[in-house]
Amino acid sequence: MLKKIKLMLLVIVAITITSCQDDFLDTKPTDAISAADAFATAENMQLVLNGLHRGLYAQLQTILPGGSSSRSGNHYWIPIGDNLAGGLIHSASANNLGWRDEMQWNSHTVETSLTTELLWYHRYNIIASSNAIINRATDGTIPEDDRLREIIGQAYTYRAYAYLSLIQHYAKGYLIGSPSTDPGVPLLFSSDAPFTSAPRSTVQEIYNQIALDLDTAISNFENATARPTGNAFDKSQLNIDVAYGLKARMALSTGDWQTAADAAIAARQNYPIMNEEDWKSGFNTTLLPEVIWGSNVITTETTFFRAYFYLMSNTFNGSQIRNNPKIADRRLVDAIPDTDYRKDVFLVDAPNSNGSAANGEGSWDNNTNPLYTTEEEFDAAIASIKSEYGLASGHNTHPYMHFKMKQKNPGGTDPDDIIYMRSSEMYLIEAEAKTMQNDISGAQEALRPLGEARDTAYDPTVFDTQEKLMDHIKFQRGLELWGEGFGYTDKIRWDEGIDHGADGGSGASEVLYQDAFRQERPSVNNDWIFKIPQAEIDANPNISSSDQN
Repeated sequence: MLKKIKLMLLVIVAITITSCQDDFLDTKPTDAISAADAFATAENMQLVLNGLHRGLYAQLQTILPGGSSSRSGNHYWIPIGDNLAGGLIHSASANNLGWRDEMQWNSHTVETSLTTELLWYHRYNIIASSNAIINRATDGTIPEDDRLREIIGQAYTYRAYAYLSLIQHYAKGYLIGSPSTDPGVPLLFSSDAPFTSAPRSTVQEIYNQIALDLDTAISNFENATARPTGNAFDKSQLNIDVAYGLKARMALSTGDWQTAADAAIAARQNYPIMNEEDWKSGFNTTLLPEVIWGSNVITTETTFFRAYFYLMSNTFNGSQIRNNPKIADRRLVDAIPDTDYRKDVFLVDAPNSNGSAANGEGSWDNNTNPLYTTEEEFDAAIASIKSEYGLASGHNTHPYMHFKMKQKNPGGTDPDDIIYMRSSEMYLIEAEAKTMQNDISGAQEALRPLGEARDTAYDPTVFDTQEKLMDHIKFQRGLELWGEGFGYTDKIRWDEGIDHGADGGSGASEVLYQDAFRQERPSVNNDWIFKIPQAEIDANPNISSSDQN
Protein backbone atom coordinates (compact mmCIF):
# COMPACT_ATOMS: atom_id res chain seq x y z
CA MET A 1 0.00 0.00 0.00
CA LEU A 2 2.27 2.76 1.27
CA LYS A 3 5.88 2.46 0.30
CA LYS A 4 7.98 5.40 1.38
CA ILE A 5 8.58 7.17 4.67
CA LYS A 6 10.08 10.61 4.65
CA LEU A 7 11.16 12.20 7.92
CA MET A 8 11.74 15.92 7.71
CA LEU A 9 12.71 18.38 10.41
CA LEU A 10 11.57 21.82 9.35
CA VAL A 11 9.84 23.91 11.99
CA ILE A 12 8.39 20.66 13.32
CA VAL A 13 8.84 17.04 12.38
CA ALA A 14 6.28 15.48 10.07
CA ILE A 15 6.12 11.92 8.82
CA THR A 16 4.70 11.60 5.36
CA ILE A 17 3.83 8.49 3.43
CA THR A 18 3.45 8.36 -0.32
CA SER A 19 0.76 6.93 -2.52
CA CYS A 20 2.26 3.74 -3.87
CA GLN A 21 4.63 5.09 -6.49
CA ASP A 22 8.09 4.53 -4.96
CA ASP A 23 9.44 1.58 -3.02
CA PHE A 24 12.58 3.09 -1.59
CA LEU A 25 13.45 4.98 1.57
CA ASP A 26 14.52 8.55 0.89
CA THR A 27 18.14 9.31 1.55
CA LYS A 28 18.52 11.71 4.41
CA PRO A 29 18.39 15.36 3.28
CA THR A 30 20.23 18.07 5.17
CA ASP A 31 17.03 19.24 6.86
CA ALA A 32 15.94 15.77 7.99
CA ILE A 33 16.58 13.34 10.81
CA SER A 34 16.63 9.58 10.64
CA ALA A 35 13.71 7.40 11.64
CA ALA A 36 15.77 6.09 14.55
CA ASP A 37 16.39 9.62 15.81
CA ALA A 38 12.76 10.62 15.35
CA PHE A 39 11.59 7.86 17.68
CA ALA A 40 14.52 7.79 20.07
CA THR A 41 12.84 9.75 22.87
CA ALA A 42 9.39 10.78 23.99
CA GLU A 43 10.15 14.40 23.13
CA ASN A 44 11.14 13.46 19.60
CA MET A 45 7.92 11.51 19.23
CA GLN A 46 6.04 14.60 20.34
CA LEU A 47 7.62 16.42 17.40
CA VAL A 48 6.31 13.70 15.13
CA LEU A 49 2.85 14.18 16.65
CA ASN A 50 3.17 17.91 16.02
CA GLY A 51 3.81 17.01 12.40
CA LEU A 52 0.57 15.02 12.36
CA HIS A 53 -1.28 17.98 13.87
CA ARG A 54 0.07 20.21 11.11
CA GLY A 55 -0.67 17.57 8.50
CA LEU A 56 -4.37 17.79 9.28
CA TYR A 57 -4.57 21.17 7.60
CA ALA A 58 -1.48 21.53 5.40
CA GLN A 59 -1.67 21.65 1.62
CA LEU A 60 -1.38 18.00 0.73
CA GLN A 61 1.46 18.35 -1.74
CA THR A 62 3.62 19.28 1.26
CA ILE A 63 2.97 15.99 3.07
CA LEU A 64 2.04 13.53 0.30
CA PRO A 65 4.32 13.12 -2.71
CA GLY A 66 1.83 13.21 -5.54
CA GLY A 67 -0.52 15.28 -3.39
CA SER A 68 -2.26 18.33 -4.75
CA SER A 69 -2.36 21.95 -3.68
CA SER A 70 -6.10 21.79 -4.42
CA ARG A 71 -6.70 19.94 -1.16
CA SER A 72 -5.56 21.16 2.24
CA GLY A 73 -6.49 18.29 4.50
CA ASN A 74 -9.35 18.97 6.87
CA HIS A 75 -9.87 22.43 5.42
CA TYR A 76 -11.51 20.36 2.68
CA TRP A 77 -12.56 17.11 4.37
CA ILE A 78 -14.62 18.76 7.13
CA PRO A 79 -16.98 20.96 5.08
CA ILE A 80 -17.33 18.29 2.39
CA GLY A 81 -19.68 16.47 4.77
CA ASP A 82 -22.25 19.26 4.47
CA ASN A 83 -21.47 19.94 0.82
CA LEU A 84 -22.25 16.34 -0.18
CA ALA A 85 -25.31 16.07 2.05
CA GLY A 86 -26.84 19.23 0.61
CA GLY A 87 -26.93 21.29 3.81
CA LEU A 88 -24.31 23.76 2.58
CA ILE A 89 -26.08 25.06 -0.52
CA HIS A 90 -24.45 26.75 -3.50
CA SER A 91 -26.39 29.75 -4.77
CA ALA A 92 -24.54 30.15 -8.07
CA SER A 93 -22.32 28.26 -10.48
CA ALA A 94 -18.91 29.32 -9.20
CA ASN A 95 -16.29 26.59 -9.22
CA ASN A 96 -12.96 26.13 -7.52
CA LEU A 97 -10.93 23.14 -6.34
CA GLY A 98 -13.68 20.79 -7.47
CA TRP A 99 -16.10 22.16 -4.85
CA ARG A 100 -18.96 22.28 -7.36
CA ASP A 101 -18.10 18.76 -8.55
CA GLU A 102 -18.46 17.55 -4.96
CA MET A 103 -21.83 19.25 -4.63
CA GLN A 104 -23.00 17.61 -7.88
CA TRP A 105 -21.74 14.18 -6.77
CA ASN A 106 -19.26 14.08 -9.64
CA SER A 107 -16.14 13.50 -7.57
CA HIS A 108 -16.46 10.95 -4.75
CA THR A 109 -18.18 8.62 -7.24
CA VAL A 110 -15.11 8.61 -9.52
CA GLU A 111 -12.17 6.34 -8.65
CA THR A 112 -9.59 8.64 -10.28
CA SER A 113 -10.73 11.88 -8.64
CA LEU A 114 -8.49 13.88 -6.33
CA THR A 115 -11.03 13.55 -3.56
CA THR A 116 -11.23 9.76 -3.50
CA GLU A 117 -7.46 9.43 -3.82
CA LEU A 118 -6.24 12.10 -1.44
CA LEU A 119 -8.68 11.38 1.40
CA TRP A 120 -7.58 7.73 1.28
CA TYR A 121 -3.86 8.50 1.33
CA HIS A 122 -4.17 11.30 3.86
CA ARG A 123 -5.87 9.01 6.36
CA TYR A 124 -3.46 6.13 5.71
CA ASN A 125 -0.59 8.56 6.16
CA ILE A 126 -1.96 9.24 9.65
CA ILE A 127 -2.26 5.50 10.32
CA ALA A 128 1.28 4.71 9.16
CA SER A 129 2.71 7.57 11.22
CA SER A 130 0.70 6.47 14.25
CA ASN A 131 1.96 2.91 13.76
CA ALA A 132 5.52 4.15 13.81
CA ILE A 133 4.98 5.81 17.18
CA ILE A 134 3.00 2.91 18.66
CA ASN A 135 5.42 0.21 17.52
CA ARG A 136 8.46 1.99 18.92
CA ALA A 137 6.89 3.41 22.07
CA THR A 138 5.54 0.03 23.14
CA ASP A 139 8.52 -2.19 22.28
CA GLY A 140 10.11 -1.74 25.72
CA THR A 141 13.18 0.20 24.58
CA ILE A 142 12.00 3.51 26.03
CA PRO A 143 11.12 3.63 29.75
CA GLU A 144 7.40 4.14 30.17
CA ASP A 145 6.35 7.20 32.14
CA ASP A 146 3.47 9.67 32.20
CA ARG A 147 4.86 11.57 29.23
CA LEU A 148 5.32 8.48 27.07
CA ARG A 149 1.83 7.22 27.94
CA GLU A 150 0.41 10.58 26.81
CA ILE A 151 2.15 10.20 23.45
CA ILE A 152 1.00 6.59 23.08
CA GLY A 153 -2.54 7.71 23.87
CA GLN A 154 -2.40 10.34 21.13
CA ALA A 155 -1.05 7.86 18.58
CA TYR A 156 -3.80 5.30 19.27
CA THR A 157 -6.41 8.06 19.12
CA TYR A 158 -5.06 9.30 15.79
CA ARG A 159 -5.16 5.79 14.36
CA ALA A 160 -8.75 5.31 15.50
CA TYR A 161 -9.70 8.70 14.05
CA ALA A 162 -8.23 7.80 10.66
CA TYR A 163 -9.88 4.37 10.51
CA LEU A 164 -13.23 5.87 11.52
CA SER A 165 -12.92 8.42 8.73
CA LEU A 166 -12.02 5.74 6.20
CA ILE A 167 -14.75 3.27 7.16
CA GLN A 168 -17.41 5.98 7.14
CA HIS A 169 -16.50 7.04 3.61
CA TYR A 170 -15.28 3.93 1.81
CA ALA A 171 -17.75 1.34 3.12
CA LYS A 172 -21.47 0.91 3.60
CA GLY A 173 -22.91 2.35 6.78
CA TYR A 174 -22.86 -0.01 9.75
CA LEU A 175 -26.54 0.36 10.63
CA ILE A 176 -27.83 0.00 7.07
CA GLY A 177 -25.67 -2.89 5.91
CA SER A 178 -24.30 -6.25 7.02
CA PRO A 179 -21.15 -5.25 8.91
CA SER A 180 -19.94 -8.80 9.52
CA THR A 181 -19.66 -9.39 5.76
CA ASP A 182 -19.60 -5.95 4.10
CA PRO A 183 -16.11 -5.06 2.83
CA GLY A 184 -14.44 -2.33 4.81
CA VAL A 185 -10.92 -0.98 4.31
CA PRO A 186 -7.48 -2.58 4.69
CA LEU A 187 -5.84 -2.79 8.09
CA LEU A 188 -2.27 -1.53 8.24
CA PHE A 189 0.00 -2.15 11.22
CA SER A 190 3.44 -1.76 9.65
CA SER A 191 5.76 1.13 10.43
CA ASP A 192 8.41 0.15 7.88
CA ALA A 193 8.50 -0.01 4.10
CA PRO A 194 7.01 -1.52 1.97
CA PHE A 195 3.83 -0.96 4.03
CA THR A 196 1.94 -3.93 2.67
CA SER A 197 -1.57 -3.92 4.06
CA ALA A 198 -4.00 -6.72 4.60
CA PRO A 199 -6.84 -7.15 2.09
CA ARG A 200 -10.07 -5.29 2.82
CA SER A 201 -11.26 -6.26 6.27
CA THR A 202 -14.96 -6.37 7.03
CA VAL A 203 -16.74 -3.33 8.35
CA GLN A 204 -17.10 -5.10 11.70
CA GLU A 205 -13.37 -5.86 11.92
CA ILE A 206 -12.50 -2.21 11.31
CA TYR A 207 -14.92 -1.03 13.98
CA ASN A 208 -13.49 -3.64 16.37
CA GLN A 209 -10.03 -2.19 15.75
CA ILE A 210 -11.28 1.36 16.30
CA ALA A 211 -12.87 0.33 19.60
CA LEU A 212 -9.69 -1.44 20.72
CA ASP A 213 -7.52 1.55 19.80
CA LEU A 214 -9.75 4.00 21.65
CA ASP A 215 -9.90 1.85 24.77
CA THR A 216 -6.11 1.52 24.69
CA ALA A 217 -5.78 5.27 24.22
CA ILE A 218 -8.07 5.99 27.16
CA SER A 219 -6.17 3.55 29.37
CA ASN A 220 -2.91 5.32 28.56
CA PHE A 221 -4.38 8.80 28.99
CA GLU A 222 -5.73 7.88 32.43
CA ASN A 223 -2.15 7.50 33.66
CA ALA A 224 -0.53 10.23 31.60
CA THR A 225 0.32 13.90 31.77
CA ALA A 226 -2.74 16.04 31.13
CA ARG A 227 -3.11 18.26 28.09
CA PRO A 228 -2.18 21.87 28.91
CA THR A 229 -4.91 24.49 28.76
CA GLY A 230 -5.07 28.16 27.94
CA ASN A 231 -3.96 28.54 24.35
CA ALA A 232 -5.23 27.53 20.94
CA PHE A 233 -2.29 25.27 20.14
CA ASP A 234 -3.10 23.00 23.08
CA LYS A 235 -6.50 22.15 21.55
CA SER A 236 -4.59 20.61 18.62
CA GLN A 237 -3.21 17.95 20.94
CA LEU A 238 -5.37 14.86 21.40
CA ASN A 239 -6.31 13.93 24.96
CA ILE A 240 -8.64 11.61 26.87
CA ASP A 241 -11.63 13.85 26.07
CA VAL A 242 -10.97 13.55 22.33
CA ALA A 243 -10.71 9.77 22.69
CA TYR A 244 -14.04 9.65 24.53
CA GLY A 245 -15.60 11.90 21.90
CA LEU A 246 -14.46 9.62 19.09
CA LYS A 247 -15.73 6.65 21.06
CA ALA A 248 -19.12 8.33 21.32
CA ARG A 249 -19.19 8.93 17.55
CA MET A 250 -18.12 5.38 16.82
CA ALA A 251 -20.71 3.87 19.14
CA LEU A 252 -23.45 6.08 17.69
CA SER A 253 -22.51 4.85 14.21
CA THR A 254 -22.79 1.20 15.29
CA GLY A 255 -25.93 1.43 17.40
CA ASP A 256 -24.11 0.79 20.69
CA TRP A 257 -26.38 3.31 22.36
CA GLN A 258 -25.30 2.98 26.00
CA THR A 259 -21.62 3.27 25.11
CA ALA A 260 -22.38 6.31 22.96
CA ALA A 261 -24.22 8.05 25.79
CA ASP A 262 -21.61 7.23 28.43
CA ALA A 263 -18.67 8.28 26.26
CA ALA A 264 -20.39 11.52 25.23
CA ILE A 265 -20.95 12.45 28.89
CA ALA A 266 -17.30 11.73 29.69
CA ALA A 267 -16.01 13.73 26.71
CA ARG A 268 -17.83 17.00 27.45
CA GLN A 269 -17.16 17.46 31.15
CA ASN A 270 -14.55 20.20 30.86
CA TYR A 271 -16.13 22.17 28.02
CA PRO A 272 -19.07 24.41 29.04
CA ILE A 273 -21.77 25.27 26.51
CA MET A 274 -21.05 28.56 24.76
CA ASN A 275 -23.11 31.66 25.43
CA GLU A 276 -24.73 33.72 22.69
CA GLU A 277 -21.76 36.02 22.20
CA ASP A 278 -19.36 33.11 21.72
CA TRP A 279 -21.76 31.21 19.45
CA LYS A 280 -22.13 34.23 17.16
CA SER A 281 -18.43 35.08 17.14
CA GLY A 282 -17.67 33.08 13.99
CA PHE A 283 -16.45 29.59 14.96
CA ASN A 284 -12.95 30.66 13.96
CA THR A 285 -10.86 29.72 16.99
CA THR A 286 -10.27 26.62 19.07
CA LEU A 287 -10.26 28.85 22.15
CA LEU A 288 -14.06 28.80 22.27
CA PRO A 289 -15.01 27.10 25.55
CA GLU A 290 -16.93 24.26 23.89
CA VAL A 291 -14.07 23.15 21.68
CA ILE A 292 -12.71 19.75 22.67
CA TRP A 293 -10.42 19.39 19.65
CA GLY A 294 -9.47 21.41 16.61
CA SER A 295 -6.57 22.53 14.46
CA ASN A 296 -4.86 25.73 15.47
CA VAL A 297 -3.92 26.87 11.98
CA ILE A 298 -0.53 28.57 11.88
CA THR A 299 -0.85 31.80 9.92
CA THR A 300 2.50 31.34 8.20
CA GLU A 301 1.18 28.01 6.89
CA THR A 302 -1.66 29.82 5.14
CA THR A 303 -3.63 27.86 2.61
CA PHE A 304 -5.13 30.99 1.03
CA PHE A 305 -7.80 29.78 -1.40
CA ARG A 306 -7.76 26.24 -0.05
CA ALA A 307 -9.08 27.13 3.39
CA TYR A 308 -12.20 25.80 5.09
CA PHE A 309 -13.55 29.34 5.32
CA TYR A 310 -12.92 29.98 1.64
CA LEU A 311 -15.11 27.03 0.73
CA MET A 312 -18.03 27.92 2.95
CA SER A 313 -17.74 31.17 4.91
CA ASN A 314 -19.43 34.16 3.30
CA THR A 315 -16.88 36.59 4.71
CA PHE A 316 -13.89 35.14 2.82
CA ASN A 317 -12.61 37.33 -0.03
CA GLY A 318 -12.37 34.76 -2.81
CA SER A 319 -14.29 34.14 -6.01
CA GLN A 320 -15.86 30.92 -4.71
CA ILE A 321 -17.63 33.00 -2.05
CA ARG A 322 -17.98 36.39 -3.74
CA ASN A 323 -19.76 34.86 -6.74
CA ASN A 324 -21.43 32.02 -4.83
CA PRO A 325 -22.58 32.98 -1.32
CA LYS A 326 -23.40 29.84 0.60
CA ILE A 327 -26.92 29.50 1.91
CA ALA A 328 -28.65 27.18 4.35
CA ASP A 329 -31.62 24.98 3.61
CA ARG A 330 -34.58 27.31 4.02
CA ARG A 331 -36.69 24.46 5.41
CA LEU A 332 -34.25 24.26 8.33
CA VAL A 333 -34.02 28.01 8.86
CA ASP A 334 -37.76 28.58 8.65
CA ALA A 335 -38.26 25.98 11.40
CA ILE A 336 -36.04 27.85 13.90
CA PRO A 337 -38.17 29.52 16.62
CA ASP A 338 -37.85 33.29 16.87
CA THR A 339 -36.79 32.77 20.50
CA ASP A 340 -33.68 30.86 19.36
CA TYR A 341 -30.74 33.20 18.76
CA ARG A 342 -29.16 30.82 16.26
CA LYS A 343 -31.71 32.06 13.74
CA ASP A 344 -29.89 35.41 13.67
CA VAL A 345 -26.92 34.06 11.70
CA PHE A 346 -29.09 33.17 8.69
CA LEU A 347 -30.22 36.24 6.71
CA VAL A 348 -33.58 35.16 5.37
CA ASP A 349 -34.28 38.52 3.71
CA ALA A 350 -30.84 39.28 2.33
CA PRO A 351 -31.31 40.77 -1.17
CA ASN A 352 -30.32 38.57 -4.08
CA SER A 353 -27.67 40.79 -5.62
CA ASN A 354 -26.13 38.23 -7.98
CA GLY A 355 -27.23 38.54 -11.59
CA SER A 356 -25.87 35.02 -12.12
CA ALA A 357 -27.74 33.46 -9.20
CA ALA A 358 -28.83 29.90 -9.92
CA ASN A 359 -32.46 30.64 -9.05
CA GLY A 360 -32.72 33.37 -11.69
CA GLU A 361 -33.86 35.94 -9.14
CA GLY A 362 -30.64 37.93 -8.86
CA SER A 363 -30.43 41.73 -9.10
CA TRP A 364 -33.14 44.32 -8.53
CA ASP A 365 -34.75 43.65 -11.89
CA ASN A 366 -35.62 40.12 -10.76
CA ASN A 367 -36.38 40.89 -7.11
CA THR A 368 -39.30 38.92 -5.65
CA ASN A 369 -39.01 40.03 -2.02
CA PRO A 370 -41.87 42.43 -1.20
CA LEU A 371 -39.77 43.83 1.65
CA TYR A 372 -37.94 45.94 -0.93
CA THR A 373 -40.28 48.26 -2.76
CA THR A 374 -37.63 50.39 -4.44
CA GLU A 375 -34.20 49.81 -5.92
CA GLU A 376 -32.81 52.23 -3.35
CA GLU A 377 -34.09 50.07 -0.49
CA PHE A 378 -32.70 46.97 -2.18
CA ASP A 379 -29.24 48.54 -2.62
CA ALA A 380 -29.26 49.97 0.90
CA ALA A 381 -29.91 46.52 2.37
CA ILE A 382 -26.97 45.09 0.43
CA ALA A 383 -24.70 47.90 1.63
CA SER A 384 -25.83 47.38 5.21
CA ILE A 385 -24.95 43.67 5.13
CA LYS A 386 -21.55 44.36 3.61
CA SER A 387 -20.82 46.98 6.23
CA GLU A 388 -21.97 44.88 9.18
CA TYR A 389 -20.07 41.74 8.18
CA GLY A 390 -17.00 43.31 6.61
CA LEU A 391 -17.58 42.08 3.08
CA ALA A 392 -15.62 43.36 0.10
CA SER A 393 -17.28 45.35 -2.65
CA GLY A 394 -17.43 42.32 -4.94
CA HIS A 395 -19.31 40.10 -2.50
CA ASN A 396 -22.82 39.13 -3.54
CA THR A 397 -25.68 38.58 -1.12
CA HIS A 398 -28.46 36.02 -1.27
CA PRO A 399 -31.54 35.10 0.77
CA TYR A 400 -30.78 32.58 3.53
CA MET A 401 -27.05 33.28 3.36
CA HIS A 402 -25.26 32.43 6.58
CA PHE A 403 -22.85 34.18 8.88
CA LYS A 404 -22.31 31.36 11.33
CA MET A 405 -18.70 30.93 10.23
CA LYS A 406 -16.96 34.31 10.07
CA GLN A 407 -13.27 35.08 9.76
CA LYS A 408 -11.35 36.85 12.46
CA ASN A 409 -10.35 39.20 9.63
CA PRO A 410 -13.50 39.44 7.51
CA GLY A 411 -13.07 40.35 3.88
CA GLY A 412 -9.54 38.94 3.87
CA THR A 413 -7.88 35.65 2.94
CA ASP A 414 -6.35 34.61 6.27
CA PRO A 415 -6.98 31.00 7.31
CA ASP A 416 -8.65 30.37 10.65
CA ASP A 417 -8.76 27.45 13.05
CA ILE A 418 -10.76 24.32 12.17
CA ILE A 419 -13.04 22.96 14.89
CA TYR A 420 -13.46 19.16 14.94
CA MET A 421 -15.30 18.43 18.17
CA ARG A 422 -17.51 20.45 20.53
CA SER A 423 -19.40 19.63 23.69
CA SER A 424 -22.74 20.50 22.02
CA GLU A 425 -22.26 17.50 19.75
CA MET A 426 -21.82 15.32 22.80
CA TYR A 427 -25.16 16.44 24.29
CA LEU A 428 -26.81 15.58 20.99
CA ILE A 429 -25.12 12.17 20.85
CA GLU A 430 -26.35 11.38 24.35
CA ALA A 431 -29.87 12.51 23.44
CA GLU A 432 -29.96 10.40 20.28
CA ALA A 433 -28.58 7.35 22.03
CA LYS A 434 -31.16 7.59 24.82
CA THR A 435 -33.93 8.16 22.30
CA MET A 436 -32.94 5.00 20.48
CA GLN A 437 -33.16 3.19 23.83
CA ASN A 438 -36.65 4.68 24.21
CA ASP A 439 -35.49 6.50 27.34
CA ILE A 440 -37.78 9.48 26.76
CA SER A 441 -37.08 11.38 29.96
CA GLY A 442 -33.34 10.71 29.68
CA ALA A 443 -33.24 12.08 26.15
CA GLN A 444 -35.26 15.14 27.19
CA GLU A 445 -32.84 15.90 30.00
CA ALA A 446 -29.85 15.42 27.70
CA LEU A 447 -31.33 18.01 25.33
CA ARG A 448 -32.29 20.49 28.04
CA PRO A 449 -28.89 22.16 28.74
CA LEU A 450 -28.19 22.81 25.08
CA GLY A 451 -31.73 23.82 24.15
CA GLU A 452 -32.15 26.20 27.08
CA ALA A 453 -28.79 27.80 26.31
CA ARG A 454 -29.90 28.59 22.75
CA ASP A 455 -33.66 29.21 23.01
CA THR A 456 -35.30 31.24 25.78
CA ALA A 457 -38.57 29.34 25.34
CA TYR A 458 -37.12 25.85 25.08
CA ASP A 459 -39.12 23.00 26.56
CA PRO A 460 -37.90 19.48 25.78
CA THR A 461 -40.93 17.82 27.37
CA VAL A 462 -43.06 18.61 24.31
CA PHE A 463 -41.05 15.92 22.51
CA ASP A 464 -42.69 13.09 24.38
CA THR A 465 -42.39 10.15 21.99
CA GLN A 466 -39.45 8.43 20.36
CA GLU A 467 -40.56 9.66 16.94
CA LYS A 468 -40.93 13.27 18.07
CA LEU A 469 -37.57 13.13 19.82
CA MET A 470 -35.74 11.77 16.79
CA ASP A 471 -37.29 14.40 14.51
CA HIS A 472 -36.26 17.09 16.98
CA ILE A 473 -32.73 15.71 17.38
CA LYS A 474 -32.32 15.72 13.61
CA PHE A 475 -33.41 19.35 13.60
CA GLN A 476 -31.06 20.25 16.45
CA ARG A 477 -28.08 18.52 14.83
CA GLY A 478 -28.87 20.20 11.52
CA LEU A 479 -28.97 23.60 13.19
CA GLU A 480 -26.36 23.42 15.96
CA LEU A 481 -23.75 21.60 13.86
CA TRP A 482 -24.56 23.28 10.53
CA GLY A 483 -21.44 23.78 8.42
CA GLU A 484 -19.28 21.58 10.69
CA GLY A 485 -19.34 18.57 8.40
CA PHE A 486 -21.74 16.09 10.01
CA GLY A 487 -24.46 15.99 7.34
CA TYR A 488 -22.98 13.13 5.33
CA THR A 489 -22.50 10.68 8.21
CA ASP A 490 -25.82 11.69 9.80
CA LYS A 491 -27.77 10.87 6.65
CA ILE A 492 -26.02 7.52 6.32
CA ARG A 493 -26.74 6.63 9.95
CA TRP A 494 -30.39 7.66 9.58
CA ASP A 495 -30.68 6.17 6.08
CA GLU A 496 -32.02 9.39 4.64
CA GLY A 497 -31.72 10.48 1.04
CA ILE A 498 -31.56 13.97 -0.42
CA ASP A 499 -34.54 15.78 -1.92
CA HIS A 500 -34.02 19.50 -2.41
CA GLY A 501 -37.50 19.82 -3.89
CA ALA A 502 -39.55 18.33 -1.06
CA ASP A 503 -41.63 20.27 1.48
CA GLY A 504 -41.41 23.59 -0.31
CA GLY A 505 -37.80 23.17 -1.41
CA SER A 506 -34.40 23.84 0.11
CA GLY A 507 -33.56 26.81 -2.09
CA ALA A 508 -31.12 24.83 -4.24
CA SER A 509 -31.38 24.93 -8.02
CA GLU A 510 -32.12 21.65 -9.78
CA VAL A 511 -30.34 22.95 -12.89
CA LEU A 512 -27.19 23.59 -10.87
CA TYR A 513 -27.37 20.51 -8.65
CA GLN A 514 -28.18 18.06 -11.45
CA ASP A 515 -28.40 14.46 -10.17
CA ALA A 516 -27.46 15.57 -6.66
CA PHE A 517 -30.76 17.43 -6.39
CA ARG A 518 -32.28 14.08 -5.44
CA GLN A 519 -30.48 11.00 -4.19
CA GLU A 520 -32.02 7.81 -2.89
CA ARG A 521 -31.30 6.83 0.70
CA PRO A 522 -27.93 5.18 1.38
CA SER A 523 -29.26 1.66 2.04
CA VAL A 524 -30.32 1.36 -1.62
CA ASN A 525 -27.83 3.74 -3.22
CA ASN A 526 -24.15 2.79 -3.27
CA ASP A 527 -23.19 6.20 -4.64
CA TRP A 528 -23.05 7.30 -1.01
CA ILE A 529 -19.89 5.19 -0.72
CA PHE A 530 -16.61 6.73 -1.90
CA LYS A 531 -14.80 4.87 -4.64
CA ILE A 532 -11.49 3.23 -3.72
CA PRO A 533 -8.71 5.08 -5.55
CA GLN A 534 -7.79 3.37 -8.78
CA ALA A 535 -4.14 4.03 -7.94
CA GLU A 536 -4.54 1.88 -4.83
CA ILE A 537 -6.12 -0.96 -6.78
CA ASP A 538 -3.31 -0.78 -9.35
CA ALA A 539 -0.54 -0.82 -6.72
CA ASN A 540 -1.84 -3.00 -3.89
CA PRO A 541 -1.50 -6.75 -4.56
CA ASN A 542 -4.16 -7.44 -1.92
CA ILE A 543 -6.85 -5.36 -3.63
CA SER A 544 -8.22 -5.93 -7.12
CA SER A 545 -10.83 -4.36 -9.37
CA SER A 546 -13.38 -6.74 -7.85
CA ASP A 547 -12.95 -4.85 -4.56
CA GLN A 548 -14.18 -1.59 -6.04
CA ASN A 549 -17.20 -0.08 -4.36
